[in-house]
Amino acid sequence: MKEAEIRRLLAANLLCVFSVILTAVVPAFFWDGFTVLGTHLAWLCVCSVCVSTLNVILHLVLKPNLSPKRSSFAQKISRFLKCCIYFFMSCILFHAIIVLYGAPLIESVTETFLFAVLLSTFTTLQCLCVLGPNIQAWIRVFSKNGAMSIWESSLQITTMCSILGAWFGAFPIPLDWDRPWQVTKLIYSQLSSIYADGFKGFVQKSV
Repeated sequence: MKEAEIRRLLAANLLCVFSVILTAVVPAFFWDGFTVLGTHLAWLCVCSVCVSTLNVILHLVLKPNLSPKRSSFAQKISRFLKCCIYFFMSCILFHAIIVLYGAPLIESVTETFLFAVLLSTFTTLQCLCVLGPNIQAWIRVFSKNGAMSIWESSLQITTMCSILGAWFGAFPIPLDWDRPWQVTKLIYSQLSSIYADGFKGFVQKSV
């Protein structure tokens, strides 16, 4: 059973990696002048939407945290609305944190907010897919030795590596977005932390 779960988790991570790569390559065939560096705002939007959609689909297909209780339609709607509110609050929180770390408050607000959305996509959205809008479950999973499944262990590692990757990409420089290499460094630092360090740490922990 554990080996089957590891295979499913591996497939989910590989699909996420593949989706990020596709968001940097495929739009160029339909959008003249599209590049991750030159049109970074568009890429942030495309990447966030694609990864969000894939995470939701994987959650519906793989069902990593299937509850034995059946929910009514009204409960499902309430759960969905709570998830939307939590995700929006996460975007606002990350935006505020990024500003506190040096991003301008008014100038380049679009870049900063879209980066916060991307960071929320790799952290909060995955928590919502696996744990739902259950604050007690979040506290349990992110407390010491709180993970009770291989999916929750992966959630711990990918979330922490996403945040640390964003921080390591930002702390040496001001987030003024006035140089293209700053955009590239931040984005790829975060993505590499999620899908390299995070997956490596998960494999070491699960073996």
